[in-house]
Amino acid sequence: MNDVTEFKDISPTTLADLLGREQVMDLGIRPLWPSMPRVAGPAFTVRCPPGDNLMLHAAIHRAEPGSVVVEAGDVDYALAGGNVCAVAQRRGIVAFVTDGVIRDLAEVRDMGFPVFARGVVPIPGAKKAVGPLNGPVRCGGVDVHAGDIVVADEEGVVVTPRARRAQVLLDARQKLAKEAGESLDDWEKAHRARIDRILAESGFEGAVEG
Repeated sequence: MNDVTEFKDISPTTLADLLGREQVMDLGIRPLWPSMPRVAGPAFTVRCPPGDNLMLHAAIHRAEPGSVVVEAGDVDYALAGGNVCAVAQRRGIVAFVTDGVIRDLAEVRDMGFPVFARGVVPIPGAKKAVGPLNGPVRCGGVDVHAGDIVVADEEGVVVTPRARRAQVLLDARQKLAKEAGESLDDWEKAHRARIDRILAESGFEGAVEG
């Protein structure tokens, strides 16, 4: 999947324009430390029941290098801490994206391991509940399947369905090329014409000084 690495050059903003709201995680899934670099990779999916983190801990030894581990959990118990993130980073996992919380944030920040989550809590979950890996999960309001392409940075987290990745990447390149060739003056002119047209069609009578 050589095209996967190219997604790192595409911002979540561009992808959101192409994919729509249903592929954008909600604002609660956010970077846990500032100036986090953009990450992109195929999803390795995990579902943990409330209060348990066993399968996330199992996942770090099974996910392929370059993967983004996407987890559906809870916010009462930490899914991972500093050592788990360190091992994940050592094994080439590029990020955690979790509908839950972690702990040891200072350690995670210092090692520079990207985590997008709902927050931090100091108490860990149990390690009892065995379940399948790479099944469908719902994270941040988005259905995620193994191999879907996850792109995340300070703008948000967007999931490109695996079957659509080639077309979405092509559309994104075309969109970026078009934007690169458009000056701000051109954009402003087209933007004003579009907004004025919408207002006129809606019966708005207020004129704007040019």
